[in-house]
Amino acid sequence: MIRRLYDWTMQQAGGPHALWALALVAFVESSVFPIPPDVLLIPMVLAARAQAWRIALVATLASVAGGLLGYAIGYGFMDTLGQPILDFYGKADAFDSLAARFNAMGGWAVLIAGVTPFPYKVITIFSGATHLNLWLFLGVSVLARALRFFIVAALLWKFGAPIRAFIERWLGLLFTLFVVALIGGFYALRYL
Repeated sequence: MIRRLYDWTMQQAGGPHALWALALVAFVESSVFPIPPDVLLIPMVLAARAQAWRIALVATLASVAGGLLGYAIGYGFMDTLGQPILDFYGKADAFDSLAARFNAMGGWAVLIAGVTPFPYKVITIFSGATHLNLWLFLGVSVLARALRFFIVAALLWKFGAPIRAFIERWLGLLFTLFVVALIGGFYALRYL
C-alpha cells in the first residue's frame, strides 16, 4: 500500500495539477499521510526552478493547514481518530509520558518535528491532545515548515539537480543536528 501511495505521489509531480497535488499531499501528510511532500516538491522545483518560491509557499501553507487538522484530531477526536494514527506510527505508548511534559516544551517539539525527519503529524496530534496553546502551535508550525520547504527549494533553485542526492540523503540529518545545537546553545546559556 505504501509503495502504491509513493508511486501515485511521484506521478503527480509531472502532471498538469502538480501544485494542487503538492498542496493535497502536504496537507494530509501533516495529520495522517505517510509520504512527505518532499517527494513532490523536489522534482517540481527541479522541473520549474523559477517557481521554487511559489512551490515552497504552497507546501508550507498546506502543511500548516494540515497541521491544524492534526491539532483538531488530537484536541477533539483523540480517542476515535488520534489513537489509531498514533498506534499506526508506533507512538501510542509514548503519549502518556510525553503528554505530562509536552506543554512545557511544546513549541520546541513542534519546531523539531517541523524541520526534522520526525513525523510532524505525531506532534500535531500531541499538540491538540495536550491542548498546547493554539497560537504558539500555529506560529512555530509556520516557522518550522517554512524553514524546511524554503531551504529545500533554495538549494534546488541555486544548485539544481546535482544537489538532489545531498538533500535526500543528508538534509534531514543536518536539520536534526542544527536543532540539537540550537537547543544545546540555549541550555548552555541558561545553565552555564
